Amino acid sequence: MRTLFFAFLVGMAAFSGACSDSGGTGADGSVPQTYRFEREGQSTVAYTGQSTRQVLIKDLVGLMGSISEAVLAGQDLDRYDTSDEVYLLLTPLYEQGGVADTSRAVPQLVAEGDTTLQQTYADFNDANLKDKLAGNDPVTDHEDWTSGAFVGWSASNLAVNAAGDLGTPATPEELLLALLWTFADQVAAGAAGSFPIDAATPLYLTPAGHDLTQLVEKFLLAAVNFSQGTDDYLDDDVEDQGLLAVNEVDGDNAYTTLEHQWDEAYGYWGAARDYGAYTDEEIAAAGGRPEYESGYHDSNGDGLIDLESEFNFGASVNAAKRDLGSASGAETDFTAEADLAWRTGRAIIAAAYESGDEVDLAALVAQRDIIVSTWEKAYAATAIHYINEIISDMDVIGTAAYSFADHAKHWSELKGFALSFQFNPSSPMNEEDFAAVHEAIGDSPIGASATSPIDDDAYRTRLLNARSLIGNAYDFDQANITSW
Repeated sequence: MRTLFFAFLVGMAAFSGACSDSGGTGADGSVPQTYRFEREGQSTVAYTGQSTRQVLIKDLVGLMGSISEAVLAGQDLDRYDTSDEVYLLLTPLYEQGGVADTSRAVPQLVAEGDTTLQQTYADFNDANLKDKLAGNDPVTDHEDWTSGAFVGWSASNLAVNAAGDLGTPATPEELLLALLWTFADQVAAGAAGSFPIDAATPLYLTPAGHDLTQLVEKFLLAAVNFSQGTDDYLDDDVEDQGLLAVNEVDGDNAYTTLEHQWDEAYGYWGAARDYGAYTDEEIAAAGGRPEYESGYHDSNGDGLIDLESEFNFGASVNAAKRDLGSASGAETDFTAEADLAWRTGRAIIAAAYESGDEVDLAALVAQRDIIVSTWEKAYAATAIHYINEIISDMDVIGTAAYSFADHAKHWSELKGFALSFQFNPSSPMNEEDFAAVHEAIGDSPIGASATSPIDDDAYRTRLLNARSLIGNAYDFDQANITSW
C-alpha cells in the first residue's frame, strides 16, 4: 500500500498543481498537506463537539464492558442487581454527555506510557449523543425516522423496559435504548446469580448471539456520526444548512459558518489532521513506525495526544482496514481519496472567503460526493468483511476452533454497519435492496450458540446473497468481495 502522503502528492498535480505548507490556509486556492487552516495566525478549524461524541461512544461501550467484568468478578453486586440501576448508569453518557459528570476521566484510548491532552470531560464541551441521533435532530433529515422510515430491525427480541418485556424497535432511538435495556436486564440477572449463558461469558453477549457492545458502538457510528455527516453538515438540500450555510465569519469565532459546517463533518469522519502522514497500517494500528503504530501521533511534539487533532477514530480507521484487506490488483485507496477531498473542499471554502467571491458550490459538491461515497464504501466494505467472518465462523462449527463470542461479535458488527446506509440521502443502496439485505442478515445470527451451534446452510446462502447485493450496489471488485 502507498502511504497517504504519497497519494496526496500524486493527486495534487490533478487538483491544484501546487500545495502550501502543512500549516497553510488554502486561501490562495492551493490545498495544504494537512487539515490545518489558519487566518491571521489563528486556527479556523474547530469540531470539539464531534470529538466529544467520538469519545462518548468509546466511553459508553467501555462502561458496558467494565460493568460486565465487575459482575462476573462478584464486585459491588448491589449496584447492579436491578435493570433500572444498570440502565441509569449508562444513559447519562448518552443523554447528557460529559456534563453529566465533568470530573469523569475520559476513557484510556492510548497505550500505557502515553497521555492524552484531554483528561476529564471538563476538557471537552457539552455535546451529548442523544441530541444528534437520527430522528432527534430532524431539521435536515431526509426521512422522518420517528414515523416508520427506519428499517432494519423487525424482531421482538430485545428488552424495551425495566420489566424485561420484549419489543420491536421502530426508531433509531428505540433500537439504541433497547440494546441498553437488554444489557441492563442481563447484568441484573447475572448480579442475582442467574447468568444468561454462564458465569464465564461476558454479560453483553446474549444467548441469541448479540454482542451488545458492538451493536451499540457500530449503530452510534451509523445513526450519529454517519447520519450527521452525510445528511446534515455535508448535505445541500436545506437553506442555510450544510453546504448552503453562509461563508461569513460566525460571530467572534475565527471561522466562517460554512467552514465550521465542513469541519464538523470532518470531526465525525474521525481522522487526525495529519491523516495523510500515516500509512494505512498505522491508521489501523496494525504496524508501522513506532511513533504512529497505535493509530495516533504527537504531531506537535508537546508530549500529549490531542484527541481532537492527533487521534484516528471510527470511519477513518475502517477505511484504512479495508484498504489493507483489498486484493492484489484490485487495491482500494479509500483513505487517500477521502483525505484529499476533505482538504480540497475546505481549501475551496477558505479561498472563496479570502477573495470575497461566492463559493463554487459545484466544485464543493464534487468533493463532498467523493467523501460521502468513500465513507459509505468503507462501511459497505466492512459489512462484507463481517459477512466473510461469519461464514468463517460457521465453517468451524463442530470443531474446537469455534468461538461463540467471535460469532456474535462478527454478526453484531455486520448488523451495525449495515444499518448505516439508510442514513445517507444519496446512498447507492436503494430501499428495496436495503430491505433485502437486512431480511437476509436477520435480527440475530442463525445457528450461533454458546452450547449447540448449527451451520445453517439456508442462512449461509442468505448471507452470500446479501454480500452480492452490497457488492453490486457499490460496484466492488469481486476479488475484494471475497478478500475483505
